[in-house]
Amino acid sequence: MSKVMSRVMNYYAVLAIYKFEMARMRRTLLQSIVTPVLTTSLYFIVFGAAIGSRIQEVGGVGYGAFIVPGLIMLSLLTNSISNASFGIYFPKFSGTVYEVLSAPVSTLEVVLGYVGAAATKAIILGLIILVTAGFFIELRIAHPIIMLLFIVLTALSFSLFGFILGIWADNFEKLSIVPALIITPLVFLGGSFYSTDMLPPVWQSISLMNPVLYLVSGLRWSFYEISEVNVWVSLVGVSLFLLVCLGVVYAIFRTGYRLRP
Repeated sequence: MSKVMSRVMNYYAVLAIYKFEMARMRRTLLQSIVTPVLTTSLYFIVFGAAIGSRIQEVGGVGYGAFIVPGLIMLSLLTNSISNASFGIYFPKFSGTVYEVLSAPVSTLEVVLGYVGAAATKAIILGLIILVTAGFFIELRIAHPIIMLLFIVLTALSFSLFGFILGIWADNFEKLSIVPALIITPLVFLGGSFYSTDMLPPVWQSISLMNPVLYLVSGLRWSFYEISEVNVWVSLVGVSLFLLVCLGVVYAIFRTGYRLRP
């Protein structure tokens, strides 16, 4: 049985790509850990001083605790996309991607290696932020399994999205334009640091068109059982996005879009 599985899946190839990508994080371990810790601390200091003193509670939850899921989601989205997009773009830029494409490695194995490493790094950083937040506030996680499910699904789906972005981009400017001009604004406007119940009815309806709202709301429900949208709608939404990204990646490798001359 093991021989049959080894023919189906080249685990050595997956592990080689995965270890190579993870090595980049180990080489910048201090920066990878210190940066999210400092950023999270600054968010608590700035938002706690500027807004927390005026808004004591949101939905029965202290403001400091309320913004934790938003901070985690912000980190997950930005790091998943940046890690995966750079991971595949740089081999394409340097020409080493052709060595991977010519090797006896399947599409699934390439994606598992690159996307798995990017998702792992994003999950680690998200958990670092969670631990850092615990030094500022008393955390309460009502549904830890649902929380982990949201974190893993988000990291995987947006790592796939970043992988697609890295293949599509033909310069470093395009590599950063989507996270900077689309993802980050959507996170800030997706109820990460406020409740949509505070908005006028018109803007509440407009906020429902923001896909990031469903991610932040679902993750917040796993902490405090409060949300702007149904948690199952959030889970189904991120799962569908994951499937769509998988389909796009399959089509890219099948056609060789921007991978083969």
